[in-house]
Amino acid sequence: MAEIKKINENMVIDYMARDYDSLLLSMRSLIENKLPEWKEYESEADFGNVLLQLFAHMGDILSYYQDRIANESFLGTAQERRSIIHHLRLIGYRLATAAPASTTLELTVAEDCTKTVVIKKGDAFATKSRKDKPSVRFEYTGDNDLVINFDAITAVGGVRKFSGIPVEEGRLIKDEIIGVSDGKPNQRFPLAHPRLILRSMGLGSNINKDIILVTQLGSQIKTWTQRESLAFSQDDQEDFAVEIDEQDRAFILLGDGVFGAVPKADTVIKATYRVGGGSHGNVSANSIETIVDAPDLVLLPPKKITNPRAASGGADRETIEHAVKHAPGVFRSQKRAVTAGDYVDLALDFKGVGKVRAEKGDWNKVVLFVAPAGGGQVSDVLKKNLLAYFEDKRPVSTIVEIRDVDYVKIYVAAKVGIESYYSWEDIEEKVKQAAGNHLAFDNVDFGHTLYLSKFYEAIEDIEGVAFVTIEEFWRDGAEPEDKPIARDGKIKLKENEIPMIPPAEEDSDYSGGILVKQYISSE
Repeated sequence: MAEIKKINENMVIDYMARDYDSLLLSMRSLIENKLPEWKEYESEADFGNVLLQLFAHMGDILSYYQDRIANESFLGTAQERRSIIHHLRLIGYRLATAAPASTTLELTVAEDCTKTVVIKKGDAFATKSRKDKPSVRFEYTGDNDLVINFDAITAVGGVRKFSGIPVEEGRLIKDEIIGVSDGKPNQRFPLAHPRLILRSMGLGSNINKDIILVTQLGSQIKTWTQRESLAFSQDDQEDFAVEIDEQDRAFILLGDGVFGAVPKADTVIKATYRVGGGSHGNVSANSIETIVDAPDLVLLPPKKITNPRAASGGADRETIEHAVKHAPGVFRSQKRAVTAGDYVDLALDFKGVGKVRAEKGDWNKVVLFVAPAGGGQVSDVLKKNLLAYFEDKRPVSTIVEIRDVDYVKIYVAAKVGIESYYSWEDIEEKVKQAAGNHLAFDNVDFGHTLYLSKFYEAIEDIEGVAFVTIEEFWRDGAEPEDKPIARDGKIKLKENEIPMIPPAEEDSDYSGGILVKQYISSE
């Protein structure tokens, strides 16, 4: 609460008190000194009291906005995504959009099929829709058509198989008319569809063509070049930049005639781009089973499409917390990879990369051990894009090599007692969730050490658990003396190892690595 202070014989309000109650009390405290004739100010019916309450309310609101403005003025305290975007734009850092998951498909046809089919950019496949989970769309994103001649494929077991069709989650938006130029500088056009897939860019021919921008004036058609910024574009260069707002809406930015060219009046502007991305695209193996839109494949005789490997690399848009923590490291590197730390910071800036460790190889080689966002193995698509991203950031003589990390399965088995009146099924689910959180991809790292005590703490904190005895706590490939409980109650992983929960389908007894062996009622 505020107090009326006396400074130089004058009564003043303590302006550190800025909430409704404090302001109202401060003003009432001044009445005896300023308006001694006013005696009824505490009456709810007194009009002066109403005015004081209104002033206190207005002061409370203004104080709130003052605090918010002060907080949003600094990167470390800002809460609004819009504020973070503006702060980071000053150091050339852009919050990453959602990244699409990728995988490869395998197409199987009957032995008597000898046709040649063509898979074009945008041909779509999907997982099956379920009641609680909508289907996820994947598309072939190669710049060149993929030609499959089944006559040249040897039949085995009565079928012909073609493997290695690269696909990415998302949807292609083709030749969307985003506007018509008025010939003025600094034109800005919104894309109709939100959630643009926009990756970090490489150099020259390796630039990721996330957006293809085409202008047409009469019979004259031109393709413009995507840049991270127009700051280095010449007055006649047909370049454009992309800006993403806090609601994931994308805008095309054109030049002003000094930094980047201005399209002539009446020029029609079209954009081709992809939307989507997110962790929901990290679907399991053999879940993509439907041909959505691939004309050549629809005409084939009985066929089967599937993904032998799980999709990986899908990630949600960058969070404020990640940007605040990660952006300074990227800024310090100046987008030049010299030290191992630079390679790690820059690789983590590439959306779709979850974890990375850099290691010096030969005298001119840097090895990056990469785990895609959400876990799994690095797909060919992610590897290709990541190498292209480093083209203009690495020294000319340095070779960047990307390898998979080593995932280590962790097994935990516990005997749990429950209190009376608690559901066994609910407790089992909570125990598996609590133990599994310690092995979740986002909560572990390279060379992680797992402690038995942490699993005890997590399970004992569950409401309804009377007691717990962990009878097994070991890693895949452990020495006999480290089973069933690891020595000293801890599992120390090697520098290139990341712990994981075994998939449920691989070990049904453990139901995903966490086995609750027995329930005992406390009654």
